[in-house]
Amino acid sequence: LTPRRVAYVACDPAALARDLAYFRDAGYKPRFLRAFDLFPMTHHFECVAILEPAAKGS
Repeated sequence: LTPRRVAYVACDPAALARDLAYFRDAGYKPRFLRAFDLFPMTHHFECVAILEPAAKGS
């Protein structure tokens, strides 16, 4: 499958960075990223990333 868009949710900044690298290697690029502090006083925050296929050569 080659989806036009992927919505990815992560609750840990390190996991988000790691997984965005996997998506990059698969040919996807983040087009939108938003963070939500749903658990104040912790290092966790929810991130929603919208990924789309990267243009050829970018």
